Amino acid sequence: MLLLIGFALTFLLLVTLPPMAQRVGLIDHPGGRKCHQKPTPVIGGLAMFLGFALMAFFAGIPLHSFQYLLLGSALLVTVGVLDDCLQLSPAPRFLAQLLAALLMTLGGKVVLADLGMLIVPGQVLTLGWLSIPFTLFATLGVINAINMSDGSDGLSVSLILVALAGLLVLMAAAGDLELVPPIACLITVLVAFFAFNHPFRGPARVFMGDAGSLFLGFALSWVFIQHSQGEARILAPVTALWLLALPLIDTLVIMARRIHKGRSPLSGDREHFHHILLAAGFSPAQTLVAMVLMAVLAATIGVAGQLVGIPEYLMCAGFLILLGLHAGIISHAWKTTRWLHGMMGPPHPGQSSGRHSDQ
Repeated sequence: MLLLIGFALTFLLLVTLPPMAQRVGLIDHPGGRKCHQKPTPVIGGLAMFLGFALMAFFAGIPLHSFQYLLLGSALLVTVGVLDDCLQLSPAPRFLAQLLAALLMTLGGKVVLADLGMLIVPGQVLTLGWLSIPFTLFATLGVINAINMSDGSDGLSVSLILVALAGLLVLMAAAGDLELVPPIACLITVLVAFFAFNHPFRGPARVFMGDAGSLFLGFALSWVFIQHSQGEARILAPVTALWLLALPLIDTLVIMARRIHKGRSPLSGDREHFHHILLAAGFSPAQTLVAMVLMAVLAATIGVAGQLVGIPEYLMCAGFLILLGLHAGIISHAWKTTRWLHGMMGPPHPGQSSGRHSDQ
C-alpha cells in the first residue's frame, strides 16, 4: 500500500510541477546539440527526490540511518535545479558533488574500505588510508556516469532500474530483506518518472535534468557502497561494476577519448553509444530497448557470477575485457554507425531526455 501511495504521490508531483516550471524557468528549450523538438519541463529530479523523501518518512525508515543521504541529496537537487535554470559553470556542480560525497563518507560512514578479492584469490584488497579518497572518486564517477547516460528518453532511469533489480535479486538470495524498503521506495519513484519520460508514445513530457541525475547517481553510490562492504556484504564490489556496466563503461571510454583529444573530459559531444545507435537509424524506442537488453545481460552476468561463486578476479578480468571491447567500438564509431546504418536504414530523429544529452 505504501508503494502505491508513493507512486501516486510522485505521479501527482510530476503532473502539478510543470506550471511552476514555466514560471521559474525550469524549461529545457530545443537548440544546439539537443535533439528534442519542443520546450520541456525539467522537474523530474525534484519530483523524484520529494517523492522518495516523503515515502521514506511514511515508511518509518529510521532517520539516523539515512539523514546524510537525504542531506546530500537535497544539496545536489538544489544545485541541480539552479543549474537547470541558470546553466551554472562546472565548478559549483563539482563542489556540490564533493560535499555530498563527504557527507556520505564522514557523516554517514559509508566508505569503500576494500575492493574485495580483485587481484589475489582469497586475499581482500584493502584500501587503508586511501578509503575516503577512493570513495570520493568512485562516488563522483557514478554521479557523472548517470548524468552522461541521460541522453535519450527513458535511458538513464531504465539503466538504474536494471541495477537496482540486480541488487534486489542478491538481497533475496542472501535472505536479507531488512534493507529492501529504501530500495523499493527508490524504484517506485523511478517507475513513476518513467511514465512521463519514455519514447514509446512520443516525446517525453518531462526531463529529470541535473537535479535528477545528480540525486540518482548519489543515491546509487550510497546504496552500492553500503551493501558491498563489511562481513555481511550482499554484493561483491566487482558485482556492482557489472550492475552498472553500461553507464560506467561508456563514461570511462568517452572521457578517456576526450582527454586523448586534448579536450575537457566533461565537454560535450555525440559519441556515446546511444548516440551511435540513434545516428545509425535506431528510433529512440529501439535505442532504449537495445541498451536495456545489454544492461540486463551485463547485470545477469554479474549476479550469476556471484551466486555461482566465480572468483572475483575473474569477474574483474571479464569486466575489463568488456571495457576494451566497448572502447574499440567507440574508437571506430563511424564504422560502427555505417554498419548499423546499413542494417537499419535512414536515421531516425532522436529525442533527448535532458539538458546534458550531448555530454
